[in-house]
Amino acid sequence: MAKRDGVRPIIKLRSTAGTGFTYVTRKNRRNDPDRLTIRKYDPKVRQHVEFREER
Repeated sequence: MAKRDGVRPIIKLRSTAGTGFTYVTRKNRRNDPDRLTIRKYDPKVRQHVEFREER
């Protein structure tokens, strides 16, 4: 079995548009030790917005 929270923990990405929409993904802790920020589609506002990592 693989380790649960080793190098690739599961993180939530929350929309900065204030809609409360989230994506769930994994990140490599060695390559990205800081909080992750990605532009993704928010279906509630029907446009691409920044999603930030939530801990």
